[in-house]
This record gives sequence, structure tokens and C-alpha cells, in this order.
Amino acid sequence: MENGLSIFALGGINEIGKNMYVVQYDDDILVIDCGGKFPDESLLGIDLIIPDLTYLEDNQEKIRGLLITHGHEDHIGGIPYFLKKLNVPIYATRFTLGLIELKLTEHRLLADSELHPIDADSTLTFGKMLVSFFKVNHSIPDCLGIVFDTPEGKVVHTGDFKFDLTPVNDQHSDIHRMAEIGREGVLVLLSESTNAERSGSTPTELKVGHVIEEAFMKATRKVFVSTFASNISRIQQVVEAAMKTNRKLALLGRSMVNVVDVAVERGYLHIPDGMLIDVQEVNNLAPEKVCILCTGSQGEPLAALSRLSTASYRDVQILPEDTVILAAGPIPGNEKNVSRIIDNLFQLGAVVLYGGSATGMHVSGHGYQEDLKLMLTLMQPTYFIPIHGEYRMLHQHKSLAVSVGVHPENVFIIQNGDVVDVKNSEARQTRKIPAGDTYVDGIGVGDVGDIILRDRKQLSEDGMVVIVVTLSKRDQKILSGPDTITRGFVFNRDSEELLKETNRRVKKAILDLQSERNYQWNAMKREIKKSVGQYLFAQTKRKPMILPFIIEV
Repeated sequence: MENGLSIFALGGINEIGKNMYVVQYDDDILVIDCGGKFPDESLLGIDLIIPDLTYLEDNQEKIRGLLITHGHEDHIGGIPYFLKKLNVPIYATRFTLGLIELKLTEHRLLADSELHPIDADSTLTFGKMLVSFFKVNHSIPDCLGIVFDTPEGKVVHTGDFKFDLTPVNDQHSDIHRMAEIGREGVLVLLSESTNAERSGSTPTELKVGHVIEEAFMKATRKVFVSTFASNISRIQQVVEAAMKTNRKLALLGRSMVNVVDVAVERGYLHIPDGMLIDVQEVNNLAPEKVCILCTGSQGEPLAALSRLSTASYRDVQILPEDTVILAAGPIPGNEKNVSRIIDNLFQLGAVVLYGGSATGMHVSGHGYQEDLKLMLTLMQPTYFIPIHGEYRMLHQHKSLAVSVGVHPENVFIIQNGDVVDVKNSEARQTRKIPAGDTYVDGIGVGDVGDIILRDRKQLSEDGMVVIVVTLSKRDQKILSGPDTITRGFVFNRDSEELLKETNRRVKKAILDLQSERNYQWNAMKREIKKSVGQYLFAQTKRKPMILPFIIEV
């Protein structure tokens, strides 16, 4: 890395998730966020996607700290895997640290981790960089933007934000501080772009509370509410609606229980004494006296709402005339799973209230166009890097920046790994560093690559064919077999002729090679795959995975 100021992303560009940004001045590296992203259906068996840490591992002696803007999964989900390779100090707010501690405890890393609480008034010094913070409002408590004061000028990272002038949790965006930062001069602004396509201003969270309360008033039996466990303001409004309708509250889902525990313990959520009950007590109360708060608003197959929708949750059931509220909008890519759950709920006879912002059951935590323009106007940056969004969102955010006075040539739409270097207060993007995805599969991190995923895709689509042949060690004659076993390809009993011809071709391939005095196993396996593969494709138009096994006795 060249001396001077450099800014780049290792995640969060052209995607929603696994956010990770880096600000480096000379030999001091500061990392912003370390998120995870959940895989789509094409990544078979993958549990989580985290950023590629190659560059940071190669420069680990220069890393001074990991700064966390807030506690959403796409900003903290990769931290345990990060710390297993790079055990650096972490700086985050009290609530965010509480969520991080849950993860580190689960991974048995807490005792060896260095965690530092910060707030909007904190200042930190790393080499020639002075770091300060400012409050922003989002859909989770204790969110911060970050200011890096370097010899080249100020770099500002907004974190995720919106401008809610009547926040439920009284955590207002510090507009005065933002304006002060802007007056002092911002060289480079990195600002999130999630809702850059949506016109207007983001509605206030208070709006959701009124709609939820009205739904509680109309409900005649049990009320189920599914929302993001981290949306403490939303949960607080559910608590208040339950209080007004004299209902007890039960929690379903491990993440819901854990986050509520952290929020109550640290004073971010207020639940009256005696209101919380165990889920086992639900059936002992009259249906109109119960509210159940659960996970699964994104259609996750193993989450509480999904299991409730298929009547497979052991302790409680959704019965006809129960009310189910989906107080969250589906994240892009989750629409199909959410729709399936909604269909199941209607089949159970429930009253289902859904539709996200269209019905008032959800408002976004991310700023719409007017919010984004306000941030740009307050900061007045010389250079602008839109982040945290897909390319169309980044381009739309560029247009917004230009509309409020940023010079078009001073906006950098980058990819993960593109480096923006600043020298003499002039920014340029001319080089790249390694960046990409690392897959987490069970306890394995980074050991599943494109070849394995391609194999899994082939297995899932066309199945597999296992061919077993036993040869004599003395003269290489076939002693038994070939025997062909299939899984996920054809049903053996209905395909006897196909498998007989497969065995005949395997035998011929081996004998042909032996007639040429070629007894190498690799050559035999290669010829078996080629001959059998061509035959099976001609007969079935499928390409199963072919696994020959040669046994010598």
C-alpha cells in the first residue's frame, strides 16, 4: 500500500450485506464493520458469506482496530470469523457490543477478545488519524456515523441511517453535529445507498405503532407478531400495544430471546414486570390475553414463524381466527419464502396482516432520496463514494449527489477491492486489491470454493452414478462387477436395461485399455467417465456425477 490516504471496500458494494470498509493512512489501517450475508439458493449448503480477508491478513500488523457502526447482521455477522484470523480491538456502542458478545460467546472467543465501548462523544487516536463519531437514527439502537480526521482531510462514513424526527426510542440523528462536520470541510463522504431509488422521505417509526395498536384492538384471539429481533423500537411498540389490550407476551425464536435479553438488561427495551411468560404458559391463558413475538419475518425455513405456519411448533399453534402480523418487509430475494408462509397461515384460518410499508406494518430503517440528499447537503463533500447497495442504487445515489452540487467527476462508483487513493487532497481510483466472498459451511471457513459448489449443483440437478469394479492384483482381470449404483439419477428397478448397458460399456473401456497394456487406474477412471457419460447423456439428456471405484484384491 502506498503512503498517504487510501479508502476501499472489501464488502458492501453491488450487494446488500457483508459490509466491510477500510480507511488507511500510511501504516495505520482501520476497518469499518464486518458483516455477513446469507446465501441465495444457488449456493448449496453454504451457511454464511463473509468478506475475503486476504489483504487484511497480509497487512495484519498495520490494523489498529475494527469500528462497528451498528449491530445488524450485515455489519457484525462476520466478526467471529474475523477474530479467529485477526484478533484486533473492537470499538462499538453498548447495545452493539451486547450483540457482539452473544456471537463471541457462542464461538468461545469472548475471553480472548478486546472490546471497547464508545458513544457519540468518544474520540480515538490511531497514528495520524483522529476518529470521532456522530449519532444517526436507524432501525436498531445506538447507531453511529464515523469521522476520520487525517492530514489529507476528513473522511466520513455515515453508517446506515434515516432522518426520523419523531423516533420511538428518542435517538435522534444529530443534525447539528453533521452540519458542523460539513462546515469544517469533508474531503470524502461514504454514504449508504439502500433506498436511493425511493422518492420522498422515509416514514417515521411511530406510524407503525399506531397500525399495530389498531390491529391488537381488533384481534379476537391470540396475536402473533413477527419482526426483526434487532428492531427494538418495533418490539417496544408491540409491548405497548399488548399492555393496552391487557395481553401477556411470549417470545419465540433464539435470536428474539437473546436480543430482547440484551436490550432489557442494558436499558434499551422496557417490559413491565410480570408481562413476559414462557411459551409453555400460552395454552393456560385465554386466547385474547396472549401476544406472541417471534422470529421468521423473512421466511427462514427453521425460524419460529415458518414452523408455526406448518403446525410443527411443539408448544403453541396458530388456530382459526388468530391474528398474525408480519411487521417487516421482505428483503429482496426472500419474497418467495415469505409468500409461502403467508399462504400457509391463510390455510390455517388465521387473520394475516402483511404487506410491509404498503399497509403501514413496516417502515424502512434506510433513508429515501430526500434523506440521502439531506445528508449530502449537510456534509458538503468534495468527493463522494456511494456504498451499501447494488449498482443501480449506487448510480441513483450519484445522481442525487450531483443534484445537490457534487461535481460528477468527483463521484466514485467502485467495486469491492477498488482503491481510492488521496494525495494532496486529490482523490483517484487507479488500482485494486484482492476482494471477494468467503463461504462458511458448518465449521469450515473458506474451504468451499467454486469447484465444490459446481459439484453440489450437479448432484442436486442430475444426481450421481457410482461404478464399482474389482480387479485381480496379480493379472488385473475383472473379478466382480462392474456394479452400478445410482442416487438421484434414475430408479434402478425401472432402468435395468440402461444399467446393464452402462456396465457393459465400463467393462469394454477397461478391456480396451488392458489390450493396450495400460493398467493405470487414472486412465481407467477417465475412460469410464467418458464412455458412461456420453452414453447416459445420449439416453437421458442428463449429466450425473460419475464416480468410478476400482478395487484391487
